[in-house]
Amino acid sequence: MPSTNQIIINTSPLIALVAAMGDLKILESLYTDVLVPFEVYQEILIGGTTGFAIAEFQSASWLQKQSSPLTISPLLFNSLDLGEASVIQLALNKNISTVCIDEAVGRRIARLSGLSVTGSIGILLRAKREGYPLSIKTAIQKMLNHNIRLSQTVIDFAIKEAGESS
Repeated sequence: MPSTNQIIINTSPLIALVAAMGDLKILESLYTDVLVPFEVYQEILIGGTTGFAIAEFQSASWLQKQSSPLTISPLLFNSLDLGEASVIQLALNKNISTVCIDEAVGRRIARLSGLSVTGSIGILLRAKREGYPLSIKTAIQKMLNHNIRLSQTVIDFAIKEAGESS
């Protein structure tokens, strides 16, 4: 059974978790090691149009932010955005079995690369199962309020899985 103490995380889930929870402490409570590829670190610092989540990301000193760019395989580089490609490449390089990616194509390629995949909703559900005090409905609403895109299928699944169906 692969260890679920280590995870490599992409940009979108980092931003989604800050939107849902207000910080990244949930990751610290679930994982011994949370690695952030250099490429993801750069994407976060650029901050999109709003700069959302930069302060929370920088204050999470326990995150293992990689200090140098990766050499990414041409297959990953040509198939995915830089963040997703770097998450999968770092996982393969460091023999870490679990990655956190929200985008469908990145998730598919991670699985084809032999990796276990979770996403921002998967992390929230695991936290709830392990006793972290949170409402999945509230977390999802906060994500939607910050323009995090979630399909109705994912929302319905998460609420049902969390036992929060009405």
